[in-house]
Amino acid sequence: MTDLAKIPVSVITGFLGSGKTTLIRHLMQNPQGRRLAVLVNEFGTLGVDGDILAACADENCPAENIVELANGCICCTVADDFIPTVEALLALPTRPDHILIETSGLALPKPLLKAFDWPAIRSKITVDGVITLADAEAVAAGRFAPDPAAVQAQALADPGVDHETPLSEVFEDQIACADIVLLSKADLAGEAGLAAARAVVEAEAPRRLPILAMSEGVIDPAVILGLHAAAEDDLAARPSHHDGADDHEHDDFDSTVIDLPEIADPEALAEGIRRLAREQHILRVKGHVAVTGRPMRLLVQAVGERVRHQFDRPWGDAPRHSRLVVIAEHDHIDPVAIRAALAQSGV
Repeated sequence: MTDLAKIPVSVITGFLGSGKTTLIRHLMQNPQGRRLAVLVNEFGTLGVDGDILAACADENCPAENIVELANGCICCTVADDFIPTVEALLALPTRPDHILIETSGLALPKPLLKAFDWPAIRSKITVDGVITLADAEAVAAGRFAPDPAAVQAQALADPGVDHETPLSEVFEDQIACADIVLLSKADLAGEAGLAAARAVVEAEAPRRLPILAMSEGVIDPAVILGLHAAAEDDLAARPSHHDGADDHEHDDFDSTVIDLPEIADPEALAEGIRRLAREQHILRVKGHVAVTGRPMRLLVQAVGERVRHQFDRPWGDAPRHSRLVVIAEHDHIDPVAIRAALAQSGV
């Protein structure tokens, strides 16, 4: 690659908990000769995904090539965060061959593509492709598309009602912007679930898209890297609910950070998180927790009532500080109520 060549960038988007970080870990472990850089954009103030990826750093993607932006959506902070970060990656002593951008699960990808036209970087990088992940099991259950019967009932009752939920708009924009869609967690969805999820994606897509099943983030990198889509030059083919707007807002969502004491029972914590999903409409929980008597930190990842937890690495000299990021739709974040719900489970 010469200094005049544009560095390809893959934008990896998808709803909360769809498996973006797991996919990037797989790509880091299977770079196929590429020197990678990773830019992680978190929603909220506590970075978890960046920490997970930093633990996977190696000679193909060293720690200095992994950058986390936790100050909001990168497409809303282009001048302050995104452009300087990309310029810093391009100025590394050994320039990366390929950059992976993990967007926030709440991000609309099209405004980010527009940022690639900024003069400071448009001659240096190009969007190799937009890779959208969709949780096959969730999509098959209809969580990201409105119920036609319910929409019709609302229309009859109140013609002025907003029939689209913010979550459905995020999902639809991510599908519309994609060059390829990966149906993640295929092992949980089963054949029938995959078929149902594929039908939903095909119905939402504005054009024919490759749709591939994937489990545990494992897919041949050659399938999703090197697409040469130049997506920043192809915006018209990627319609958005927010086309024509000068910017976009994230007021539909909110997050809070919950500090916890050490816990004795990880499953009791998991049950508390499930209760939050049922009773307080919590979308996403993620973070690290200290477990009494265990030298390893507990990584917690939850999407709705699906909670996964595992010990990922020793605390070492780091403080045994338990913190969880909790994300919900706006007006559903109540830190006091969240702590109370967790306390009911003995946390």
